[in-house]
Amino acid sequence: MLYSTILGIESSCDDTAVAIWHRGKILANITASQAIHREYGGVVPELASRAHQSNIIPTLQHALKKAQMEVADIDAIAVTQGPGLMGSLLVGLNTAKGLSLALKKPLVGVNHLQAHVAALYLEEPQPAFPILVLLVSGGHTQLILVSDYSEMKIVGTTLDDAAGEAFDKAAKLMGLPYPGGPQIEKCASLGDPNAFTFPKAKVPGFDMSFSGIKTALLYFLRNETEKNPNFLEHHLSDVCASFQQSIADYVADKTRKAIEAYKPRSIAIVGGVSANTSLRIRWQELAREYSLQCLIPSFEYCTDNAAMICMAGHFLLEKEQLLPLDALPFSKS
Repeated sequence: MLYSTILGIESSCDDTAVAIWHRGKILANITASQAIHREYGGVVPELASRAHQSNIIPTLQHALKKAQMEVADIDAIAVTQGPGLMGSLLVGLNTAKGLSLALKKPLVGVNHLQAHVAALYLEEPQPAFPILVLLVSGGHTQLILVSDYSEMKIVGTTLDDAAGEAFDKAAKLMGLPYPGGPQIEKCASLGDPNAFTFPKAKVPGFDMSFSGIKTALLYFLRNETEKNPNFLEHHLSDVCASFQQSIADYVADKTRKAIEAYKPRSIAIVGGVSANTSLRIRWQELAREYSLQCLIPSFEYCTDNAAMICMAGHFLLEKEQLLPLDALPFSKS
């Protein structure tokens, strides 16, 4: 059955997002962010779920208005089922269920991580399979081998912190505001990436570990501050640049090994941290080094968004993998 117009809803963490996909094009991709978490230095789950309740209907109305459509024009609904914060997921899922029931439209539940990969199909060029994808975000860091639109295999994952989590915690150690990743990138643009060296975890295979580099930064800052209380004030940009380069080098080295093992035709980087300019440049260099197609979503499709939920939902609808109305969200991948 052909579903020409899909409504996508994303509410896995602290962004309330609604998008409308129509015959292969995104007509609207609206996101309402939650600034309240900045004062706490991280996402507060209870506050996030309450904000989703306030944001979901206005965001839906905004998306419909931008797409110049009525809710009755929707053919099907796709919603993030997980992983994510349980309270946040419930708001989006229950809204989608209500719309599905009221409009008598089919509903599909999307895996948030698979949706990040589906973001690659929103734009040209279309991918050449197989694709080796680095999914890197605040909650996940995985190397995924994608054989086609629906066949994905995790070949490497972090054993502890995600890369995005390491950036946020590092920023907190340096007194930078949340979210930390963009703050570190901003400071790093003014610094020397070779000023300091941070050790990389020796993990076999394609798995990764980021807790060690975060701890190394903690002890480094403690030791340097004991010698010079104004150390960070004078060297913040260099520390940020060196820390960022250490993360980029580490994931690039792991990806290089996976390229040599799996011989993909394309490489890609997706997820919130893929908005980092240093990583995007590194992936373009890797693609040139191995003569591969390089796929990197536009910035609006890197962070949590509903356009990717529409795209992933499209593939599920093609296979009629519908979600029953009694389905529950899941918080872990």
